[in-house]
Amino acid sequence: MILFTQTEKALLKKLNTPAKVQDFLNGLKFNFEMDGKETIKSPIRVLREKNAHCMEGAILGAYILSIHGHKPLILHLKTTKKDFDHIITLFKEDGLWGALSKTNHGVLRYREPIYKNIRELVMSYFHEYFLDNGVKTLRKYSRPLDLNVFEKGWEVEEGDLWGIDEELDKIKHYDIAPKKVFKKLRLADKIERKIGKNVEWKSIRKRGGKGSKNMLK
Repeated sequence: MILFTQTEKALLKKLNTPAKVQDFLNGLKFNFEMDGKETIKSPIRVLREKNAHCMEGAILGAYILSIHGHKPLILHLKTTKKDFDHIITLFKEDGLWGALSKTNHGVLRYREPIYKNIRELVMSYFHEYFLDNGVKTLRKYSRPLDLNVFEKGWEVEEGDLWGIDEELDKIKHYDIAPKKVFKKLRLADKIERKIGKNVEWKSIRKRGGKGSKNMLK
């Protein structure tokens, strides 16, 4: 088993607010899984390899928040088959919900804790979630997954955390809206589509492929 060093522990202790955790996640390079191997790295591996995709960022964010008194909660945003899903970290302050998000795009990012409930927070992502042709794709969201349900030690696991991925697949999901609603959705505006193509980290890897959840969003 690998363990956090004193330097790593000191760093995690300093990240004592959701905003600080989000800033740290933003500073990590994006994990494009360039060698073709899919990963769901533990927090300690992300710290040492200094990169993460959305799910790895969400898990790390949840773990850091748990050190500072929050429940380690993540949530699955599920899309149509033509798009990539996304994973966010939930947190609650003064009775209101917010979210951390590790993404490579200019949208689907951090949410301030201003939302009365989880559905209200999730809906804030709906109009940002579209394909290059403007088709809006967000369809379902999961109930929160508390990472405390897993055996202790997942934060320093040397292997990949596929059990978390599997649990997110099985957990209850809620519809964004009735199916008939999606037949009448307006396309995102051209300016929105243009902005949506902005990314922080460049990659030669093309969008698509198998992937687990929305690793490349």
